[in-house]
Amino acid sequence: IMGFPVLAIALALLIVGIIFVQPAPPNHLTLATGDDQGDLESYAKQYQRLLKDDGVRVDILKTRGPLENLRLLQDGNSGVMAAFVQDGLGSTDLEPDVSSLGSLYYEPVWIFYRGNLNITHFSQLEGKRIGVGRVGHANQVIAQRLLVLNGVDPKDATLINMSSDDALKALENGTLDAALFMRPASDPMIHELASRKGLRLMDVEQAEAIARKDAAFHHLILPRGAIDLNADIPSKDVDLVASTTTMLVSDELHPALAYLLLKAAAQIHDEPGIFERRGEFPANKDSIFLLSSDAVQFYKSGGPFWQRYLPYWLAAWLDRFVLLVIPVLAVAFPLLKTVPQAYHWRMRTRVYQRYGELKFLETQVRPGLTKEQVQDLVKKLDRIEERVDSMRMPRNFADFVYSLKGHIQLVRDRLTKAGSA
Repeated sequence: IMGFPVLAIALALLIVGIIFVQPAPPNHLTLATGDDQGDLESYAKQYQRLLKDDGVRVDILKTRGPLENLRLLQDGNSGVMAAFVQDGLGSTDLEPDVSSLGSLYYEPVWIFYRGNLNITHFSQLEGKRIGVGRVGHANQVIAQRLLVLNGVDPKDATLINMSSDDALKALENGTLDAALFMRPASDPMIHELASRKGLRLMDVEQAEAIARKDAAFHHLILPRGAIDLNADIPSKDVDLVASTTTMLVSDELHPALAYLLLKAAAQIHDEPGIFERRGEFPANKDSIFLLSSDAVQFYKSGGPFWQRYLPYWLAAWLDRFVLLVIPVLAVAFPLLKTVPQAYHWRMRTRVYQRYGELKFLETQVRPGLTKEQVQDLVKKLDRIEERVDSMRMPRNFADFVYSLKGHIQLVRDRLTKAGSA
């Protein structure tokens, strides 16, 4: 019987905890992309479709590029919880509240140039007019990083900020000598650039050395004919350097949403490509931001048990339940043990109080009492017995009560003998 109040208290604590202590995961998410890379928008729409199946709305926010994405992730009032950012951009010092869910795919650095000169080293770009993408975009930041890494002062070249489409036109009309593009190998623009007469793709002979000196870069080999088998483009293997596109998230992102993004990433980026092996991505290749704890668990064991086998809303609810049930049980079990003990102590105390009254009365029974004294003691004894009869005691305390009544009767007998003496 006594367990029911304890269980009621435990259940109330559990309900309050589920509602207030661990908030329910949100059913919407803002994902920042960019405005100059069609592949990011395409991928964002795939995330949007997959998370919609789990009841989560994904709002796609086009920005001015990855640097703005980093700023939005760090800004707690922006509403942006996830964003695409190339590895090598940002820093944990400037964005301490940002972590990584992992790299999603390689993003090669394609350098196309005009002329017959065979350019294989970045030092050969000195004095050239180079299109490096818009300000704040990965192209610009990565281009400067590569030039400095290879000992080329950006002041020794004319770096021109323009979109990829404008750079393509500028290469054609001779306004640019070279241009840097960061797009997947499957992007139609790369096929168009590689097919244009008068344009050549830079074979980065020092790609492996660059990758070893700077962890933000990877050495890739573009196989002969990979862009166009029939036209044999390229006509030989080409060494490239590449960054990776990563999924960065705010540290405030709910773990359940982090898992959904990772699960979607495993479906979207699992397929093999010209550079990627099947199952290679998503992966921990980010050289700047640490993996979030949710990503670590995902890569290690596939994510929380509930979320692997149950619908999103049910798994999220069960996660919150399990998170709270242990501390609640930690409170409930001691209560289940101590409350009955306290209750028994309280019942025995009520009996002992009557025993105390009876013992005090018994000390007053002695030879030579007058009839008036005996009658007064009998009245007091009657009141004690009335209080005993009025006590509501559980059945398992019947022995205590009957024993007390037996002792009352013994005292009554002594009083009767004292009165007749």
